[in-house]
Amino acid sequence: MFRNTSTRAVLMAASLSLSASVAMAQEQQAAPAQNLPAIIVTTAESRDLVDRIVATGTIRAEEEVQIQPQVEGLQIKSLDADVGDTVQAETIVAKLNEDTLLLQRSQYVANRAKAEAALAQYQAQLVEAEASLNEAQRQFERATRLASSGSVSTSQKEQAETTLASATARTETARQAITVAEADIKVVDSQIADTDLRLARTDVKSPVTGTIAVRNAQIGAIATGAGQPLFTVIRDGQIELVADVPEIQILRLKPGQKAAITVAGSTEPLTGSVRLVSPIVDPVSRLGAVHIALDDDAAARAGMYGTAAIIVTEAAGIALPLSAITTEQGVTTVRKVSDGTVQMVEIKTGIQDGSFLQVTEGLDEGDKVVAKAGVFVRDGDRINPVEETSSVSN
Repeated sequence: MFRNTSTRAVLMAASLSLSASVAMAQEQQAAPAQNLPAIIVTTAESRDLVDRIVATGTIRAEEEVQIQPQVEGLQIKSLDADVGDTVQAETIVAKLNEDTLLLQRSQYVANRAKAEAALAQYQAQLVEAEASLNEAQRQFERATRLASSGSVSTSQKEQAETTLASATARTETARQAITVAEADIKVVDSQIADTDLRLARTDVKSPVTGTIAVRNAQIGAIATGAGQPLFTVIRDGQIELVADVPEIQILRLKPGQKAAITVAGSTEPLTGSVRLVSPIVDPVSRLGAVHIALDDDAAARAGMYGTAAIIVTEAAGIALPLSAITTEQGVTTVRKVSDGTVQMVEIKTGIQDGSFLQVTEGLDEGDKVVAKAGVFVRDGDRINPVEETSSVSN
C-alpha cells in the first residue's frame, strides 16, 4: 500500500515537470512574435473598376431659337403662346395688326387698274399709229415712182418722205409707251406681292418645334426686329449640361461617353452622354467645356447647377487602396507581406476608381500588402501582419 502511493507521487511529479517544460518552451517561442511591430495589411482583391471624370457646370438649352417679327412697325394684336408651352414648327405664336397693310394693298390694286387702263390706251394708239405708218409708206412709195417719171415734183416726194418719218416716230413712241405701261403693271404686281407677303407674316410663327423659354412680346407693343426677340424657343426641348473640365483631363473625353448627372431637387442621378467636347481651352482658367446631353429633358431645367460623373473606362481586375501605393521618380511600388516578411515590389497600374487603383502587373489576387504606404518598414523587415477590420469602400 505504501509502495503504490509512493509510485503515484513520483509519476505526478514527473507529469508536472513535463507540463512546465512545455509551457516554458511555448512562451519562449511566442516571445519573438510578440516583440515584432504590428502592421495593418490589406489584400489585393479583384473588383469592377470605373474610371470617372467629375465636372460641374450649368444646365443650358442645347439650341435656342429666337423668334423676331418679320414685319417692322406693326402693333402686336394677340399672343397665342406663353412660357413653358410646347409648340410645333409653323405654329402661330403671335399676330400683328394688319390694317395698315390692307390699306396699302387696296391702293396698289387701284394703281394696277390705272396702269392697265393706260396700257389699253397706248395699245389703241399703237394700232392707229401703225395704220398711219402703213398709209405713209404707200404714199411715199407712190411719190417715189411718180417722181422718177416726172409726174410729181420733187417737193411732193419730200413731203411724202416727211410724212412717213413722222408716222414711224409716232409708232415707235406708242410702242415705248406700251413697254412703260407694262413695266408699271409689273411694279404694281410686285408691290401687291410684297404686301401679301407682309400680310402673311403678320402671323408670327415658330420656325422649329420646341418649348417656349422666354416671352418678351406684349399685346399693344410695336414689333421691331432691332429689340429683344418676341419669343425664345428651346429646339425640341433639348437641354444639356455644359461643364468645365481641366485641360489635363479634357483629352480623355470624347462624344458618346456615358455620364451620371446630379442636379438640385433630384434624388436619383440623371443619365446622359457627351454630345461634344470643346476644341479650345480657356488660356486663363485652363478649363475646357464639355456638353453632356440629358436622356430625360423633362427631369431638369435650364439654369440649374449640375455635377456630372463621366465614365471614361470600365475594367475588372486586381485593385488596391491608394494609401497602399507609393510612386517615386516614375516607379510605383507596394510593400508586399509574405510569411511576416516585407518585400518591396514594383507594380504597373491601370485606371483609378475613387480610392482604388487597378494593379495590372506585379501582384496576384490574394496577395497582402502594407495598407499604409507611409509606414516606415524596409525591404526584408519582419512584422506582425494585422488584417484590416473594415475595407475601404468605393
